[in-house]
Amino acid sequence: MKIKAGDKLPSSELFYIDQNNDVKKVDILDLCKNEKTIILGMPGAFTKTCSVLHLPSFIKNYNLTLKKGITKIICIAVNDPHVMKAWGEDHNVGTKIFMAGDPYLKFTKSIGAEVDKSAKGLGMRSNRFTMLIENQVLKKVEEEKETANCELSGAESFLKSI
Repeated sequence: MKIKAGDKLPSSELFYIDQNNDVKKVDILDLCKNEKTIILGMPGAFTKTCSVLHLPSFIKNYNLTLKKGITKIICIAVNDPHVMKAWGEDHNVGTKIFMAGDPYLKFTKSIGAEVDKSAKGLGMRSNRFTMLIENQVLKKVEEEKETANCELSGAESFLKSI
């Protein structure tokens, strides 16, 4: 990962589905402006580790994130916004977690988190990571060595470290 603590997030568009079921674009910088944000970077919606460990850990520990002063949680995966919405609904994220798609890997590549999972039939994906962002600046990042792992980036470990 090329982004480091102290760096400002690069401007990059993400896609989401709004309350009217319309596809919308939003810049990651706008999402993180004047916020203390956790960004969850995931290889793909509905994939095993993402669905069983990473996303559920932050849903389960949502109240602890609030106690840590977190004002927003954003889940980003290399999927289209419709898939991200369906995945969020499947996990009952409600308004706790903002589900955003990075279908063209623009954000993922801009921070250096892309990994080639073609051998497993997934193509280019994001590595698994969790970031703490304060007003658009990266304060802490935990990136897994392998996308199947969710130890450093899971809520229990990450929230304990901040």
